[in-house]
Amino acid sequence: MKILRAGKNGQAFYAQLVGETVKQISGMPYGGISYTGDEFCLSEVEILTPSEPKNIVAVGLNYVAHAGEMKEKMNETPIIFLKAATSALADGGAIVYPAAPKRVDYEAELCAVIGKQCKNITAQQAEDVVFGYTALNDVTARDLQKVDGQWARAKSFDTFCPFGPYIDTQYSPKGKRVQSILNGEPKQDGNTDDMRFNAFELISFISSFMTLSPGDIIATGTPAGIGPMQKGDTIEIRIEGLAPLINTVK
Repeated sequence: MKILRAGKNGQAFYAQLVGETVKQISGMPYGGISYTGDEFCLSEVEILTPSEPKNIVAVGLNYVAHAGEMKEKMNETPIIFLKAATSALADGGAIVYPAAPKRVDYEAELCAVIGKQCKNITAQQAEDVVFGYTALNDVTARDLQKVDGQWARAKSFDTFCPFGPYIDTQYSPKGKRVQSILNGEPKQDGNTDDMRFNAFELISFISSFMTLSPGDIIATGTPAGIGPMQKGDTIEIRIEGLAPLINTVK
């Protein structure tokens, strides 16, 4: 099942995407789905972020090759950081290049969307709390990350977390190709099997210190090949089996 958030006539709603038909859902989709009976063509609605996360939790250096290009050692436990909820951006939206940074990078990532409130769960239990998966771009002001010595500012500018366009609730995160395409040119090309910690291990670890709620998102790390974007660029994140996430830079 493909779930999205859409806007029409000034109202936002969750919906199921069936082909090119958007079937409006009554309320939130997490506790069970019922329909309002309203249906629209996909071309008639605005695509919004597929969830409204209270928490955007991300993982650093989760691919060995990426840790190598960053000249960092792999940790024994996941490196966790937060991106501001205000950094969320929908598919098709424009990433705004801020005045302060001199280098803004793309980072292609598989994104897990939480469907049930959870705390202190095991990796075996984590699969049951995942609502589905989508694509994410962990946009980063690389020079500010190095200057600050921590990642909050560099990762949290408004528009620095594009994700979407929809959530696939029947998706398996195993063995999936992860790519970034900048202006039609392939840049990153990895596989989720190369993660040091898989999606379920990450969710278990994160739940050991914070409560996760429906709609929260987990960015699972990026493979090697990160690089800068410029104003006027188009960046596409391709996760095998999911719809591509495409944004411009302005």
